[in-house]
Amino acid sequence: MLLTNRRFRGSSRAFCTPTAGRSLALGVAAVAAVLPVVSATPAPAHDIPATVIVRIFVKPEAHRLRLLVRVPLEAMRDIQWPLRGPGYLELGRVEPLLRDAARLWIAGYVELYQGDAKLRDGQIVAVRVSLPSDRSFAGYEHALAHLLGPPLPASTELIWQQALLDVLLEYPIASDSARFSIRPALAHLGLRTTTVLRFLPPGRPERAFEYLGDPGLVRLDPRWHQAALRFVRLGVSHILSGIDHLLFVICLAIPFRAIRPLIAIVTSFTVAHSITLIASAVGLAPSPLWFPPLVEAVIALSILYTAIENIVGAKLQRRWLVAFGFGLVHGFGFSFVLRESLQFAGSHLTMSLLTFNLGVELGQLCILALGIPLLNLLFRYVVAERVGTIILSVLVAHTAWHWMTERASTLRQYQFRWPALDLVLMLSVMRGLMLALILVGVAWLLRGALGRLMQRPEPEATTAGQARG
Repeated sequence: MLLTNRRFRGSSRAFCTPTAGRSLALGVAAVAAVLPVVSATPAPAHDIPATVIVRIFVKPEAHRLRLLVRVPLEAMRDIQWPLRGPGYLELGRVEPLLRDAARLWIAGYVELYQGDAKLRDGQIVAVRVSLPSDRSFAGYEHALAHLLGPPLPASTELIWQQALLDVLLEYPIASDSARFSIRPALAHLGLRTTTVLRFLPPGRPERAFEYLGDPGLVRLDPRWHQAALRFVRLGVSHILSGIDHLLFVICLAIPFRAIRPLIAIVTSFTVAHSITLIASAVGLAPSPLWFPPLVEAVIALSILYTAIENIVGAKLQRRWLVAFGFGLVHGFGFSFVLRESLQFAGSHLTMSLLTFNLGVELGQLCILALGIPLLNLLFRYVVAERVGTIILSVLVAHTAWHWMTERASTLRQYQFRWPALDLVLMLSVMRGLMLALILVGVAWLLRGALGRLMQRPEPEATTAGQARG
């Protein structure tokens, strides 16, 4: 420490020489000259916002289509906004940058179609900076008047991260009575981008959409076959991407791979989940917040139960009942996906509901068409059927157990309260009794139909256990 202090004192004496003093004075002057320039530089580039809400109005009028968009200004990245003071926007100099941001980050990511023909790029008619407290986008007329009205005074003190960017774009169209579609690829504006889109066709009710991320091509007024195709694809993709539904279907089929048992099992599962899917779509499903996590936990339980039943020895006479009972729960799980997507059905609600269910069935058939031959090859050339059934079922049961415990822990976070004895509770009980009556009637019909099917002689034993019996 002494040596260090001596060196430091020696170096300090060296700085006190006339030459060093002039150098120090020049350095201080240079820093003083640079500081005002640094303080006047624009805002640096910033990170992607965590949460972004985009508001859009789409309105065809005569021979033009107006698109009104509101986004947070901080979602416009790589723009050097002119600032003053502690981060206030220089509103008098921001207009050209607003148009650049609107063109690069909004107009370039939105495609509009009239019928199947893509419209030409929209013209940016107006851009405005708005206060975070501005409520003009609550309605189309107020939003349009705000965009066409005077801008904020240049003296307004507005922190740039709190500002909103409003944009008006116009597209030439042939007729306002045509069918329009939009592809709003605006998810890049934030890590989690929620869009509220409102379509105002002339002479017809307003149609509202709310979605997360990029929804693909949204047909604002779809024809019946367009809605049907969209929901068939949705049903197929959901069943193929839902690993829990895949494991349940495979578990149902592992011990019974002949045609007749599969018909009985798949039919009961299909009928069951179709009932609860439709019931949920028409409002007969429970509405509390704890119901979706409860359904997810019971779906995991259904996989675990079916796997354990495969291990101890499944019976066909009971398997179709298991498929029917747990199929009711899986139908509620399907409905959660459908509920968010029915906004894209237009006026074809029933058609979309039926075609989604059709898509789910097509996905199940694809699973069975690929899975059953693979299982047959596995049990014929790799491992004995009984041993292979146990090994596969143990692996599935292990996975399902972890799912069930995780989902049960999520379910325990919800507080359960007894509902008040009022008219709402009575209506809910009546809807539940109606659904229960429908289920009992359908189960009775299935019992008779599937009972006759299973009583027919089967040329081959369906399981090794039945063959030994």
